[in-house]
Amino acid sequence: MANQKKLSNAELATFFGQMAMLLDGGIYYREGIEIMLNDTKSPSARAVLEQIIGELTEHGQFDVALENTGAFPEHVIRMVRLGLRAGDDKAICHALADYYDRQEAISEGVKNAVTYPMIMIFMMLLVIIVLITKVLPIFNQVFNQLGSQMNAFSLSLMNFGSKLSSSSIVIVILLVLIIAAFIFFSKVPVGRKLFARFVDVFPPTRKFNDAVACSRFASGIAMVYGRMDTYEGFDLVAGLIDNARMSAKIDKCKSFLLEGKEYSQALQDADIFSSVQSRMASIGFKSGNPQQAMNRIADDYDKEVDKRIHDIIAVLEPTLVIILSLIVGMILLSVILPLMGIMSSIG
Repeated sequence: MANQKKLSNAELATFFGQMAMLLDGGIYYREGIEIMLNDTKSPSARAVLEQIIGELTEHGQFDVALENTGAFPEHVIRMVRLGLRAGDDKAICHALADYYDRQEAISEGVKNAVTYPMIMIFMMLLVIIVLITKVLPIFNQVFNQLGSQMNAFSLSLMNFGSKLSSSSIVIVILLVLIIAAFIFFSKVPVGRKLFARFVDVFPPTRKFNDAVACSRFASGIAMVYGRMDTYEGFDLVAGLIDNARMSAKIDKCKSFLLEGKEYSQALQDADIFSSVQSRMASIGFKSGNPQQAMNRIADDYDKEVDKRIHDIIAVLEPTLVIILSLIVGMILLSVILPLMGIMSSIG
């Protein structure tokens, strides 16, 4: 089942959230999965649950059942396996549910930040195309009837629109390519990695991406701390991060730990968090509540991510509206003002 499509963040959050509630209620794996199956209508989700039931019947081991479906990420299998060995499976399910809830919220925020401007840009292009292909030819007919012609700017736009109208197949191909690119960068793993790399190096989105990476790191540490070997846990969390700067800091932090530094000091020296979050982490480790501190830090970075998304949209929305208004106004004025001059001279 190596080619099985991996479950999304939302599906993983739902699965482990439901599993955690069932375990809290004293309902264990086989019976719990059957209950989930009865409440599930999605064909793909039902197929995964049915396969888990089959694997549990054959092997009786929850981690092996999840692994054999091919639908769960490797780090999830490792976490579940460690939880089962330590008798901490309920807490692991809760931790995984919390982690993927947070990741889904971040993903939705990023998607909204990208999708909204794309829709606005598409609408801008659509309005401009309608103007130069449908509206300007009407004005051109009016000018011809009055024994005049439009200025060079308007004529060049109209000629460009005529070429677009006669090359509709080219427009269709371009739209197909745009849709294909959108699907590639949003759905295909290689495309998502390329897009993540672009966001990582593009100056306007770099700080935003750093905040996302800090949130993932903090929530990842909250999930693994105390449940597995420190260095193994660092390696697992490092695999969740697709930010080159954060990955380098994680490697530096791990080297500090190998030198014998305390966990909180290693985090601070590696400059992973801001000074405020570093102090919060230090207090959490010293007070014996590192997981609570890391979850709080992740929440703080989530709020920062949300703020940055809202700031981006707050800037882009009026900017795109102003640009559209200027372009449309410039096109219309280029034909209306000369037309008004002709009409006044006739009058």
